[in-house]
Amino acid sequence: MKKRLSLMLVTIMAFGSILAACGGGEEAAPAETTPTETTDTTTPAETGTEEAEPAEGAESAIGLTEAEDTSLNPAPAVARTDSAILGTVAPQGVFNPLFHQTAYDFAIDDTIFSSLIKIKGDGTYENDLADNIEISEDNKTYTFHIKDNAKYSDGTPVTAKDYLFTMKLYMDSSYDGQSDPLSWNVVGSKEYNAGTAKDISGIKVIDDQTVSVTVSDYDAMTQVNLGAVTPLSEAYYGKGYKQGDLSSVKQLNDKPMGPGPYKLTKYTPGQEVDLQANENYHGGAAKIPNLIYKVTTDTTNMAMLQSGETDLDNVTVNEDNVEELKSVGFLDVNVLKNNGYGYVAMNNKNPLFADKKVRQALTYGLNRAEVVEAAYGPYAEVINIPQSDVSWAYTDKDIEAYDYDLEKAKSMLDEAGWKEGADGIREKDGKKFEINFSATADNPVVDALIPIMTENYEELGIKLVTETLDFNAIMEKKDKGDYDMFFAAWGLTPDPDTTVYITDGAQNNSGYSNPEVDALYAKGKKELDLEKRKEIYAQAYQMINEDAPEILMYQRTNMLAINGRLDGWDITPYKEYQHSLNQVEIAQ
Repeated sequence: MKKRLSLMLVTIMAFGSILAACGGGEEAAPAETTPTETTDTTTPAETGTEEAEPAEGAESAIGLTEAEDTSLNPAPAVARTDSAILGTVAPQGVFNPLFHQTAYDFAIDDTIFSSLIKIKGDGTYENDLADNIEISEDNKTYTFHIKDNAKYSDGTPVTAKDYLFTMKLYMDSSYDGQSDPLSWNVVGSKEYNAGTAKDISGIKVIDDQTVSVTVSDYDAMTQVNLGAVTPLSEAYYGKGYKQGDLSSVKQLNDKPMGPGPYKLTKYTPGQEVDLQANENYHGGAAKIPNLIYKVTTDTTNMAMLQSGETDLDNVTVNEDNVEELKSVGFLDVNVLKNNGYGYVAMNNKNPLFADKKVRQALTYGLNRAEVVEAAYGPYAEVINIPQSDVSWAYTDKDIEAYDYDLEKAKSMLDEAGWKEGADGIREKDGKKFEINFSATADNPVVDALIPIMTENYEELGIKLVTETLDFNAIMEKKDKGDYDMFFAAWGLTPDPDTTVYITDGAQNNSGYSNPEVDALYAKGKKELDLEKRKEIYAQAYQMINEDAPEILMYQRTNMLAINGRLDGWDITPYKEYQHSLNQVEIAQ
């Protein structure tokens, strides 16, 4: 006997976090880095989690303030009768859902590709490319029925063989994306990964539109991990693929072809990405024929919105920016709690940061509240666990607040063996305590952080040296492990499962390792009872809080400014703006 899966009651789950530069362009992105979660049938609204009160002064601004008078629209915006221009931080050009790692590539990929399931505003999933999904009674076999009208932008059908092909790419030994597909426990995946099998025995193509996947063991993430797979066309991506070598697939990263609502027509690195409505999209052609993602910065995005050069952008949320955008008159201003957090990464594999006492001291010794106030005013709060307070997994029980305490930080550094030298800089074993900070340019958070951190750490006897790079260059340094500190943000999905703090995890940027934390995340992923999962993740957060593998900075509100001429959005802390682009239209 089989049972029909109702994804309307499935808490989101797929990866867990998305990396963003953090500033105006921070996105609610994935701590594994993308989506997330569970076979539990409790929706977020039923968990009983109380949302924290907005910071004083911000409460009245939470929510949507609609444009008062769209007749004030500048001529450039009015003239765009068949297109919309969306502001973005420069993408890396990794337009493939298997390999992207930044929120900016992810947003564009969401318009080009579709998965078997898609996110809803309340953090649950519903069918997308899938017509229906069946699960065996033992929860180990998942049968996906692909819609008959699901097609790629070239008009060819999305097939069960494409799903199998995509799973082979995930399970390939050369796969180096940020997902952890072997943890999905698909039968035969380890043999394929090892090269001892040419097929994945647990995936069966039943007919052109039907594929079944059998797992050796299931957990809270199984059904969405399998359903969130975006089928790639084997005819397009598979021409040069050989088991053990994904290079031919990656060569198409800037030439994507998918079954989503839009198709890429032009990509100019560092400038813009041009998209055209996919006439073969199974949901019907998008209502806006053309989209342009134009690269903006925190120093240009406000002016471009006001002049009508762009129609949408993430703008740094602070009192001045909120009031200025509202005063324009033709902009919708959407301020909502962000399901994510900003942090300062520390390279735990660097001897400077290997000692937990040192990491704790660097947290105590940084006036985070002053940084957050300078960057966001009342629109952000200091956090001490890597979880947003909009999540059912959030806790503040037995969590150290790490309030700014210079003397305590000094004492801890002394205990760790870092003693002040004659020049006032601490040293140990002949090595000076000097930190190289990789900073993004034109980032209001970094602009607030660097002077405060420099002054605070100088008082501690630490020299801070900064280098200014663009976000993608910092990501390259991160990938190589060639950094001391950098600032970024994780966008989260509703499920807390992530690889950010797992030893050698796909999204572990810091090199942090704690076997007890590993065990708790594994246990939390396996547990299906929501209340028990809360307890497990609370224990994990308490350990991470004590270990201080990175300096957690804040949870903030997001501010999305949208030209009032665009109607039909469905945006929540869980559902990014790009997920409703296909239904948005230009008001006449």
